[in-house]
This record gives sequence, structure tokens and C-alpha cells, in this order.
Amino acid sequence: MNEINSIVNNINRFVTLDKSEIDVLSSHLKIVRIKRKQQIVQPDFVCKFRTYVVSGALKAYIVNPKDGHENVIGLAIDDWWISDFTSYINQEPATFFVEAVENSIIVQLSFENEQKLYDLIPKFERFFRLHSQRIASGMQKRMLSNLSKTAEERFDEFSHRYPKFLHKFPQYVIASYLGITTQFLSKIRNNRIKS
Repeated sequence: MNEINSIVNNINRFVTLDKSEIDVLSSHLKIVRIKRKQQIVQPDFVCKFRTYVVSGALKAYIVNPKDGHENVIGLAIDDWWISDFTSYINQEPATFFVEAVENSIIVQLSFENEQKLYDLIPKFERFFRLHSQRIASGMQKRMLSNLSKTAEERFDEFSHRYPKFLHKFPQYVIASYLGITTQFLSKIRNNRIKS
């Protein structure tokens, strides 16, 4: 039940659920334990779940078909959501992977169950609208940051906004997310330590 409490607390930041609504929500969720390197989304398969991370760490990434290089496009830790939202919302084939970086506990809501929740408890439409707006805003900020800031500025911003991520993800994952090489990230971090 701790897993359910965790997701309810997340939802209650935006809308308040009463006991009966929590019971309905609980009956539509699936709690899953996944192992490190296990994928929950893969390209060319429709993403069937919106995923909330109770504990652990997951990354979203694409693989460059030319050189096989992994490009990290999203990260999630405890109390974060992750998915291929375009695939999930449009029920079309996914374009990237979502994979556990460490053993994790997740709560999944299927597309079908989400639609049922909208009918049963209309306030879920408000929650997911607000949630989607935050995702869109975050993606826009990240895109602008990538276009207008230096690698050092992007790292400083990332480490200031998401200090827990620095302990959850290997350096190569953070470097890829920031769009820099692992070596350059090491250089930036070493310079910060010396300062």
C-alpha cells in the first residue's frame, strides 16, 4: 500500500482525492518491480502505460542508427513520471526506450484504465492536464537551455535543479542527457571541485 500512498501524494499536489476515489484509483493501477536494465518501453511497440516511479531510476533514450550511440532524452527517479508520452497518448508505436538504471518499483496506469478514470472521477482529467502542461513546459525549458547555454551552464542548472539525479545516474547517462561527452562532464565536475 506504500506504493499507492506515494502516487496518491503525487496526485494530491494537484487535485484532492477522497477515500472512495483513492480506492477506485487503486483498482486501476498495477504495481511492478523491475530489474536494472529492464525495458518498459521499446521503439515500434505501442506504449501501453503511463509510469510513476515509486523508487528507483529510469532513463528514456534513443539509439542513433548510424553509430549505435545512446542519446538520453529523459530521466526519472522517485516521485517522477516517465513514458513515451506521444506513443501513449496517441496509441501509436513508440520512438524510444525507457529502461531501469537500477532495480525499481513502479506504478503503471494503462491507457484504457486512464480513460475509465476520466469517466468515473472527472478530476483525473484536471490532474493529467496539469501534469501534461508541466511536461510540455519542462521540455521547452530544456530545449531552450540546450540551444542558448554552454555545457557548463547546463550542468550547473541541472545540478542545482536536480541534485538527487547526480547520485542516482552514472556520469555517462547525465553527460548524454546534457548533450556532452563523459570526458567533458568529468572536466566540468573536476573544475567545480577545485573552485
